[in-house]
Amino acid sequence: MIWLVFAAVAWAFGMWVNIRLARLRPARWVSFAAPLVFGATLIAVWEGIVRGLEISQVLLPAPSLIALRLVSSLDILWVDFVQTVLKGALSGYVLGCGAAFLIAVAIDRFPFLQRGLLPVGNFVAALPVIGMAPILVMWFGFDWQSKAAVVVVMVFFPMLVNTVQGLQATDAMQRDLMRTYAASYWATLFKLRLPAAMPFVFNGLKIGTTLALIGAIVAEFFGSPVRGMGFRISTSVGQLALDLVWAEIVVAAIAGSAFYGAMSLFERRVTFWHPSQRN
Repeated sequence: MIWLVFAAVAWAFGMWVNIRLARLRPARWVSFAAPLVFGATLIAVWEGIVRGLEISQVLLPAPSLIALRLVSSLDILWVDFVQTVLKGALSGYVLGCGAAFLIAVAIDRFPFLQRGLLPVGNFVAALPVIGMAPILVMWFGFDWQSKAAVVVVMVFFPMLVNTVQGLQATDAMQRDLMRTYAASYWATLFKLRLPAAMPFVFNGLKIGTTLALIGAIVAEFFGSPVRGMGFRISTSVGQLALDLVWAEIVVAAIAGSAFYGAMSLFERRVTFWHPSQRN
């Protein structure tokens, strides 16, 4: 009963603090404080409900137990992080987004490619990762290369579509102005069209950050060396070690959020001139 009261008080206090923050003048520290307070409130309510209702730790571990497992298993989590994120997800992300960007430029340069490549890209994007992952694992082996291949398939089409759309974002008057300056195609591309396409390019890059991590983890369910987030999650579920499963989920969530945040900061530096980046 005490834990349920604790959960109710934590929820009421967290909502009161967030309401007060919402009434303050917009500031950078407020934008950081509001989600931190809300997240801490959810964790406190989670802890209180799990302990107050005596929910089995197999069904839903308490956050305190997950934190203890997170601290005690740092060596395992680091090895899994390197295997899944740094090797599989990051390498596939770079290859997939890089290839999509170059092909988008080729499509823009030679419009007839748009009629052939975009439908093929749309078809590949529609393929279920659950069906493609085991095939790619058989082709590229059980190490990180097969996970990178899955990530390439997942991030390629969003990046391609956004880049193609971005390269077509300039209006006719801007392109006519470049022609009056006798600018070549490549000069127009680098000085006008690519800068204008950057918001679209970064939109594709940010979408790919989440897809890359999901693809790498899912691919590890179908074959992996004895390390990796997907491998650890699947084996730990079989062993009913749900606290380790949740610890892996926490690491994956932190890695995905950090990856997305880093790309957003980079976007702000590159597209500072765009209206979406102005305060």
